Order: sequence, then C-alpha cells, then structure tokens
Amino acid sequence: MRGYIGVDVGSVSTNIALLDETGSLVDSSYLRTRGSPIEAVKEGMRALRGAHRDFEVIGAGATGSGRKLAGVVVGADVVKNEITAHAVAAMAVVPGVRTVIEIGGQDSKLIVLRSGIVVDFGMNAVCAAGTGSFLEHQAQRLGVPIGDFGRFACQSSSPVRIAGKCAVFAESDMVHKQQMGYSLPDILCGLCEALVRNYLSNVGKGKAVASPAVFQGGVAANSGMRRAFEDALGFEVIVPPHFDVMGAIGAAMLAQRRAASGGGCTTAFAGWEVPEQAYATSSWECDGCPNTCEVVEVMRDSHIVARWGGRCGKWERLDQHEEHAERVGSNESLSCHR
Repeated sequence: MRGYIGVDVGSVSTNIALLDETGSLVDSSYLRTRGSPIEAVKEGMRALRGAHRDFEVIGAGATGSGRKLAGVVVGADVVKNEITAHAVAAMAVVPGVRTVIEIGGQDSKLIVLRSGIVVDFGMNAVCAAGTGSFLEHQAQRLGVPIGDFGRFACQSSSPVRIAGKCAVFAESDMVHKQQMGYSLPDILCGLCEALVRNYLSNVGKGKAVASPAVFQGGVAANSGMRRAFEDALGFEVIVPPHFDVMGAIGAAMLAQRRAASGGGCTTAFAGWEVPEQAYATSSWECDGCPNTCEVVEVMRDSHIVARWGGRCGKWERLDQHEEHAERVGSNESLSCHR
C-alpha cells in the first residue's frame, strides 16, 4: 500500500495519520507529547510501522505548534500551520463546512470558511479556560473520569451559571457552587456553558459563526461541550469520526495535494527508520548584532539538519559546518540586519 503521512505536534498531544492514495484514513496514532515532541513522533511512527510494515510513504506533511521540528524529524514535504491543516481536513468531511471549532489541549481556534476558502480565523490569546488541559484538571479535582465528564454534564436538568471569563475565576466559582450544595451534573453542565460563552466572546468575537459547523480537537469528545455549543448557536454541531487527529489528517492531505499538483516526483520523507535515529537540539545567542537572536540547531546522527530562530536568516544555511566557537567568533564578519 502507498500513501501519505501527516504529523501534528501540539503542546499536549502528538498525532500521526496515514492516508492511502485515495485520501482515506488507513490508521492513526494519538499520543501525549509530555514535553518531548521528538520522542512522541518516534513512538507514534514505531507503532504505525509495526502495524503497517509494507506501507510506502510517497508524501509527508507536518503541522501544529511543533511543526518545524516535526517537519525536520519526519522529512516533511509540506509544513503548514494548524489553521490550514484543520480547514482542509474539515472540508474533506463536510464539503460545505462554514465554521470549524477546534479546541485542543492548550489552545482554541475558530476558522471561518466560505466557498472552501478560509476568510477569517481566531485563536485564544492568553486564557486557557475551555481547553483540554483545563477540563482535565477540573475533572481530576472533582473526582470525575475525563471520559465521563460529558455524560455527567448531559444529565443536568438545571445548570448553574459559572463565571467562565478566566480559568482561575471559573475554578473558584465552581468551588463556591459546590459549597452551596449544587449537584455535580449541574456544576459540570454550567461549566461547559460558561466555557462556550467564553469561547464565542473571545475567540469568536466579531466573527460570523454559521452552519454547517464542525467541532474537532480532543475536547470534541466531551458531549457536554458539544451540547453547550449547540444550545448557544442554535444549530447542530458536527463531530467528525476522527475528531482528535484532524490536524494530522489535514497535513497528510496537504502532502497529497502537493504531489497531485506536480510539486515533486520524490518525497523528502526520512523513512520508517526515524525511530532508530538519534536527534539532538541545542541553541545559542548570536552576537552579530544587537538583536541577539536565539538560534536553534537540530542534529541527526551528529549531522546538522536544520537551524532557525535568526531574523536575518544567515544561520539557516546548512553549508556552515564550523564549530560553535568559530561561528560565534565569525558573527561580526557576517552581515546581519534588523
């Protein structure tokens, strides 16, 4: 079997998807990043390799907050932001989709599409209220398995009003409501409604949220959040079958599009041997100008494979193989502009 691989590295989860040549999902892997994105990518690829030893990768894509690093590790042909990847995957599931609601472990996104084109989007700025990490923390605090959170919330007949403008205020208000004697389902349902209000007023502020809408990301597993969105918006919210790995699916689809458009007859995919390769990252401050950029260097099996972080781009040239001390000493002789 031949096809495409997509990798989505986020702050909380690392997802990998395999698509066949028709664009159908063959298999996927959903893992916790745990602060080690390279190891998470290796673990996911190792699992997929074991299940699909004869799968030939003819295109690779990477997305997510760690897309640069993931792209280097897997040898991605396409590296795109999460907005593009999630929009592409959502359009494949619901061709006429007009709104994509995506809530992950630590961030939230709203994507507005019209006629298959992204015309607007929004992301949470600072507050993590409503994200997967916040919901998981509250479930642990209340002694509720995260898998049962939505089921309990949907049992509510009279949800309480929770202050959801801030994660700290939401938690303190929940404690207050518990002390007042409200039932657990009413508190959980009230929390879902508060987080949806916060999402629509902050992430979706001033944006036209229209049907059909697709809800994806790890939080889409929470039926309480889905019902709260439907109550607030007044129309059905669609949760796709593979809601948790839609970013990875979108990345694989982008690699497929590149191949179909003649973007290259060969792939840069690093191969199924990636889990056995040794990667190391280091960084230093360039003193070639007052910007003092922090430059990150990635090495694979003792060979430099990527650099980034400099504003002028001089360190991205991989033909520089001097030792770090020599690089620092030569900074003043290399042109560097603000």
